[in-house]
Amino acid sequence: MIDKNLIIQSTLAGIFSIITIGVLTVLTYKTSYGIFLIASFGSTMVLLYGYPESPFAQPKNIILGHFLTALIGIIFLNFVPLPIFLNIPLAVGFGVMFMILLKVTHPPAGGNPIIVIIGSVSYDYLISPIILGALIVILFGVVLNRFVLRKKYPENNKIF
Repeated sequence: MIDKNLIIQSTLAGIFSIITIGVLTVLTYKTSYGIFLIASFGSTMVLLYGYPESPFAQPKNIILGHFLTALIGIIFLNFVPLPIFLNIPLAVGFGVMFMILLKVTHPPAGGNPIIVIIGSVSYDYLISPIILGALIVILFGVVLNRFVLRKKYPENNKIF
């Protein structure tokens, strides 16, 4: 038999994922504010709403993990003159290496260099969708985890 608390948490995780990605989608497609949505935010929902106690789901890891890997993707895109079939795996590898080294690992962010290089994005991408989108995601994470589920989130009440 499935635990009642698990049913509640998983249902709320699904609802908050719909709301969070919905807000990012509306901001991206129905306003002139820019891009707020990236594919890797979908994976962020799994950690943030399903496993908020994980170190990978903490705000510092979400923001800096997404930022760092997107930055590495942009660096490879603009400064490493190799074919795309070499740039993508190198950028992902460096992204993973630096997230672990700097202790800001957020597994969904590992895909950001792929998105950045395939999409040939500009430096503005680091602000929107990466930073602004991640801040919106974290805001909803705090609302669900702290105020609805009454969990201690973020861990130790620290954003960074």
